Amino acid sequence: MSILNVEKLTKSFGDVEVLKGVSFSLEEGEVLSVIGSSGGGKTTLLRCINFLETPDTGRITVEGKTAFEGDPSRVNEKQYTPFIDRNVQHSLGLVFQQFNLFPQYSVLGNLTLAPRLAAKKREDFKTAKKEIYAEIDEKALSILKATGLSEKKDNYPCQLSGGQQQRVAIARALMLSPAILCFDEPTSALDPELTGEVLKVIRELRESGHTMIIVTHELEFARRVSDKIIFMANGLIEEMGTPDEIFENPKSEKTRSFIQTDYLSAN
Repeated sequence: MSILNVEKLTKSFGDVEVLKGVSFSLEEGEVLSVIGSSGGGKTTLLRCINFLETPDTGRITVEGKTAFEGDPSRVNEKQYTPFIDRNVQHSLGLVFQQFNLFPQYSVLGNLTLAPRLAAKKREDFKTAKKEIYAEIDEKALSILKATGLSEKKDNYPCQLSGGQQQRVAIARALMLSPAILCFDEPTSALDPELTGEVLKVIRELRESGHTMIIVTHELEFARRVSDKIIFMANGLIEEMGTPDEIFENPKSEKTRSFIQTDYLSAN
């Protein structure tokens, strides 16, 4: 069974239809990259999957549970509200384009803040607070070690390079053990010399079996790290396939034109 199913997803902002019926599925352990020109709907799709934006119609299931369902026959009713189960949000982790770290917290504090807040809902929190916090700290230190940030645990975001801040953002997303880790242009805010360290961490996550969706403009990276690639254009999936199918033998003229312009010219 697929870990994620997206069916006929639509999203409009006013009169502008940004997603026009997007459907795809993702298997556990797969890495899916979403590519395409600016304005094609890539980031809106990712934000809808993570419920930072509410889709208009369609259906999203995560780990077999319906997370969103919107009825197209009722979308224009004033009192209509689509079904959203926000309990499944813990299954999704999002790494933002601009890091979004809390400047008032250290690196370790950024990682432990959300898990500590979540721990307060546990029935045994009052009696086991010390042990629970110790487990959270231990997990954070382990993740920082895996992402090469152990020595930066007491630093604040302003004391880190852009690449280090993005690695902290990745580490923070991993703290809640999401079933699907999502990246929105993870290197677009970085200087070229800092991009490599972030891409290295993502490659290591792939090798350890993490399921990921990556919206990216780094086409060579997408080709190397992905199991599947979606090319989006004008709010639709223009083409979906393996990296070889998309880059070596695209079926769509739009895909072919995009690859020739954005990929071949850079290689």
